[in-house]
Amino acid sequence: MKLSIVTTLYRSASHIHEFYERATRAAAAFTADYEIVFVNDGSPDDSLERVLQLYDRDAHVRVVDLSRNFGHHKSMMTGLEHARGDLVFLVDVDLEEDPGWLGDFHGAMTRSGADVVYGVQATREGTALDRFTAALFYRMFNALLDNPIPANILTARLMTRRYVASLVQHRDREVAFAALGVIAGFKQVPINVRKGRRRNSTYTIRHRIAVFVNAVTSFSSRPLVYIFYLGCVIILVSGTYGGILIWRAARGQVGVPGWPSLIVSVWFLGGVTVFCIGVIGIYLSKVFTETKDRPYTIVRALHERTQEHT
Repeated sequence: MKLSIVTTLYRSASHIHEFYERATRAAAAFTADYEIVFVNDGSPDDSLERVLQLYDRDAHVRVVDLSRNFGHHKSMMTGLEHARGDLVFLVDVDLEEDPGWLGDFHGAMTRSGADVVYGVQATREGTALDRFTAALFYRMFNALLDNPIPANILTARLMTRRYVASLVQHRDREVAFAALGVIAGFKQVPINVRKGRRRNSTYTIRHRIAVFVNAVTSFSSRPLVYIFYLGCVIILVSGTYGGILIWRAARGQVGVPGWPSLIVSVWFLGGVTVFCIGVIGIYLSKVFTETKDRPYTIVRALHERTQEHT
């Protein structure tokens, strides 16, 4: 098998037909020996029925049907596990990322000799608020990671078989795909692309925050280190202030203690304590989840035809 195109489905019914047409044109221009792997991530609409119709009429289509919704990143990893191509092109189905980029990505891979060519947005679309929050996200995110990820990185990427084989060896139960892609190593090069934009995204603000917290606590111990330094700063400041109070008391300059300063101090230290315990609690929950050694997805059905590997 020369090429696998992998995508995931969640509330994707309206995009499937056009994605299939574009992906088929891009793959056929590349090689006749290809497959298009659709991973149904427990989509509540009729996405599964639509791709099964494609499967019935096109031998290039394979369908991996998950038993429920496991999340975008876990379903992508499952799709990569089932991909059989020497080259694997991962791309979102919603057409914000164009399957037609395949040719450009392969050209960049040939010129650079890289194992991964990934897409990045040359200029981020959206409102000024969207661009600001995105820039803030990446700045904060990378400040807390030991292995920073490229800003404005996209899902779309072309990968060699040896890279994919190494990537899917990671068995994290809490998957942050972009961070896993970085720590897998190999030579990786970016390519600037212009991403489309759709009105109704399944990535809500709450979802983005959850991804941020999950990725940081799954891939970096820096927040725990920062908590240690925060405690040191609080001890230093409070010790210095305590010394000043003793010095003033010895000179008879301390009057009746002020209730406002006392209450502010209590609330401040209480908030810092709760925050630190919360961060530590998140890390403990990650350890609890990882030690269970559960599969990160469960495949309900695999729709494919027996095919010789080339």
